[in-house]
Formats: sequence, structure tokens, C-alpha cells
Amino acid sequence: MSTKVNFPKAGMGIEEGTVTRWLKSVGDRVERGEPLVEIETAKAIQEVQAPVSGTLVEILLADGETTKVNTTLALIEDSNE
Repeated sequence: MSTKVNFPKAGMGIEEGTVTRWLKSVGDRVERGEPLVEIETAKAIQEVQAPVSGTLVEILLADGETTKVNTTLALIEDSNE
């Protein structure tokens, strides 16, 4: 089963952010809680963590792309199948 990696709400008034750097690549094994991507908001750079352990199977936004809070950034194929 694929699990979505969403851009979480960072704080009051933060509605969007820009992908600054992916820390993992498609095909990489990831562990729950491990940082996957850095997102720059108006106030800070935030790391988005893997919600599950598995394999990163798709990256939906490239470095430099701006997106809104709750947007799906990537998909992880859950290793619990």
C-alpha cells in the first residue's frame, strides 16, 4: 500500500512553502520519522519526515517548486505489506 507524504501545517499564517532539497531519492529505503525533504516557509526551513517505513516510490514536487500546506509531496510503498 502506498502512503502519502504531505506538507504539514507549520504554524499560524503559514499557507505555503518551497521545496529546497530532497534528502532521499526514488528507490531509497526510508524509516518512519526519518527526514525526507526540506521545505522553506516564510519563517523557517522545515524537515518533513517519513510517516511510515518503506521505499520512496515517487516524488511529486521537484526542488524549487512552491506548494500549499497539505499537498502530497511524495509516496512511500509501505514495507508492512
